[in-house]
Amino acid sequence: MKGKLELKGMEFKAFHGCLESERINGGLYLVDFCCETDCSRAALSDSLEDTLDYSLIYGLVKKEMEQPSNLIENVCARIFSSIGQAFPELEHFSVKVTKLQPPVGGSCKSAEFELSR
Repeated sequence: MKGKLELKGMEFKAFHGCLESERINGGLYLVDFCCETDCSRAALSDSLEDTLDYSLIYGLVKKEMEQPSNLIENVCARIFSSIGQAFPELEHFSVKVTKLQPPVGGSCKSAEFELSR
């Protein structure tokens, strides 16, 4: 039995960006994670040991968000790599990093970058 697990809208104040003001003041970021996983054992056992503990995914995301990057592509790739290394059994997953109100010289709700396999 295949299922889909998502962590949507993990919110972080982080200090990513190429501008000095972004590195000093920080900004608000959202991170989304989605994966396909075999949930047959967990569905029957109701045991955390038989499923993907999403608090571990959150911890990996938080750790990478705490390390400043110039580009959201870089932070997304680091998150993606950390999750892939920690959970090699995940064949299909995605990570999206959203930078709210990016400094583009005008009104812009967000900039997003997503990686998947």
